[in-house]
Amino acid sequence: MLEIAADLIVLLHFAFILFVVAGGFFALKWRWLAWLHVPAAIWGALIEFTGWVCPLTPLENLLRQAGGKQAYPNDFTEHYILPLIYPVDLTRDLPLVLGLGVVILNVAVYSLWFARRKKKGGESPPSVH
Repeated sequence: MLEIAADLIVLLHFAFILFVVAGGFFALKWRWLAWLHVPAAIWGALIEFTGWVCPLTPLENLLRQAGGKQAYPNDFTEHYILPLIYPVDLTRDLPLVLGLGVVILNVAVYSLWFARRKKKGGESPPSVH
């Protein structure tokens, strides 16, 4: 049961990363989503820039250990994501590049969002309905 909970944390963590990277595109359609996405994107970039560990990683490790499995020594991105898309020899530069990529992508998407808003005659900021 604890192993299943740890796996669910992995899925939640991965979904959050996808939201950080691509959530701005969804906010173009559903404006209210920007209120959730902007803080998530800031958090995601901050984690990459500072080298902090997301709180979901220790939670997953705690659940794995409680279930009799071994925890992993690094963060979620290094353990699950990077082996899928990058070579094994990870340097500190890569998380900085990933964080910068999040910032650049989201600045571009929200610039488009604001340009569309301005073109439509200055709609009000996104609201939660």
